[in-house]
Amino acid sequence: MDDDEATQRLQCDMELQFTGPDDATVNKRAADMLRKLADRIEKDEYGTGWHDIKGDDGRLVGKLYLDHSEEYGMTPPEGTRLS
Repeated sequence: MDDDEATQRLQCDMELQFTGPDDATVNKRAADMLRKLADRIEKDEYGTGWHDIKGDDGRLVGKLYLDHSEEYGMTPPEGTRLS
């Protein structure tokens, strides 16, 4: 990689909290939300910064932080897929 080429980086931090009558219900709610967040991130619906995450009922279930940046002259870690 040239020193002039940029490597795009994304830092993603989130904290989500779910409640329910049993583990299976809580796990399903978490998995459903993670799929929705993944779709929205892929569609570039979130910019850099903090974002409130609300459940289907409109209640706050957590926060998401994204930081889009680029670095020059850095070799990405082995196994990193750049596309």
